[in-house]
Amino acid sequence: MTKPKLGLCPVGRFVFSHEDALRQKRELQKKLRSWKVEFVDLEGVLPDGIVRDQKHVEPVVAHFRKENIDALFMPHCNFGTEGAVGMIGKKLGVPVLIWGPRDEAPLPDGTRLRDTLCGMFASSKVLRKLGVPFTYIENCRMNDPQLRTGVDTFLRAAHAANALRRGMRIGHIGQRIDFFWSTISNESELLEKFNVEVLPIDLETFIENARTRLADNRAKYAREAGALVKKIVVEKYPDNEPLMRVLAVRDQMLAHVADNGLDAIAMQDFMSLVQAMQTWCFYATCVVGNTVPVSIESDIHGAISCVLLHRITNAPVFLTEYTVRHPTDDNGVLLWHAGAPTSMCKPGEKVRLSDHWILKGPLAGMPHFPLRDGDITVARFDGDTGKYQLAIGECTTMPGPYTQNNYCWVKVDNWPRWERLLMEGPTIHHTGMAYGHHGAALIEACKYIPGLEPVRLNS
Repeated sequence: MTKPKLGLCPVGRFVFSHEDALRQKRELQKKLRSWKVEFVDLEGVLPDGIVRDQKHVEPVVAHFRKENIDALFMPHCNFGTEGAVGMIGKKLGVPVLIWGPRDEAPLPDGTRLRDTLCGMFASSKVLRKLGVPFTYIENCRMNDPQLRTGVDTFLRAAHAANALRRGMRIGHIGQRIDFFWSTISNESELLEKFNVEVLPIDLETFIENARTRLADNRAKYAREAGALVKKIVVEKYPDNEPLMRVLAVRDQMLAHVADNGLDAIAMQDFMSLVQAMQTWCFYATCVVGNTVPVSIESDIHGAISCVLLHRITNAPVFLTEYTVRHPTDDNGVLLWHAGAPTSMCKPGEKVRLSDHWILKGPLAGMPHFPLRDGDITVARFDGDTGKYQLAIGECTTMPGPYTQNNYCWVKVDNWPRWERLLMEGPTIHHTGMAYGHHGAALIEACKYIPGLEPVRLNS
């Protein structure tokens, strides 16, 4: 996944120390490079690479537009030219970050090198006046952890927000199954409000192409299936032929991602595909999910949820669901579904393909493995009647009873609160999940997505 490109726009003013402003700028550039942040600055655009006058607005905007930046960082190096800050932020229309180094004590003669805190109060007022959303890192020293954490959170938030601000493509393989009313979505509204394009992929054509792919590459798939059965547990397959068909489905999914520039796949995973391939194909989802989000049961809103999490974490995401409460802990709940990325498998456990324990029948291929332990963030993009929310929660895995398919038990801070917010909001049981606690970045991302309200599930 590409990292967001940051436009570094140092800000100063003709008052206060010019030399100290340059020193602060150079120190920040050095920090960003050490943190492996991709950025472009104003060296060679302005005489000292610092915005000091409203006349600097046009050359700065032209430069950053040419560089096609994804986000804008305006550190206040000694005070701030608030009019220029507001106009640059307004004209560029990308997520904006402001921060300034904490001011030292006045010099012995009572003068001060800079008043960055004061300058940021002025700049933030102008940004609000012009309707420019912005992120603020508290006035801290260059080496304080708040700066690095704040920059990282902002970049991940901007990267997620840009998925909806600049456009997202979701490949929808098949169509919604009639009885999944909860996954009905308004494609036209998603396109108009959030630049989400849903690309329909005909299921019959998809199946034909997967079959052709297998026929043209039988020897390759036979070798891969032979090696795979030595690494995972495969039950109730008469031979490797069904597994070869699943691998062909996997490659057909990946081909659509590459050919159509997809950010995610939403899939009608049963029953037409299952009957045509004579096997459950969720293992294909498990593998594809290691690189691109996959939403099952034609859940378009679920796919959007997963893309936002994927952008925040740059790691695999699983469309799971809240299923049952923990039998003995009132704040525990089961996150469960099928098709989790194999990289989420709990260490020491093996991926097992077997039959479907709910939908009984002769076909096998359903994946079963518990998910690894750790901190977890859940997020659900959803909406109805034209109003959209992103429900965000943080939790941690906990011990719980064995069950089948892909699952983990998690402990939240106040499940009755979560349950009521989810039940009464525009959400359903499906939710994206990723490892780590990323709620702050998701909430910040909503600031830059007009029409999307964050809902904090945690108290």
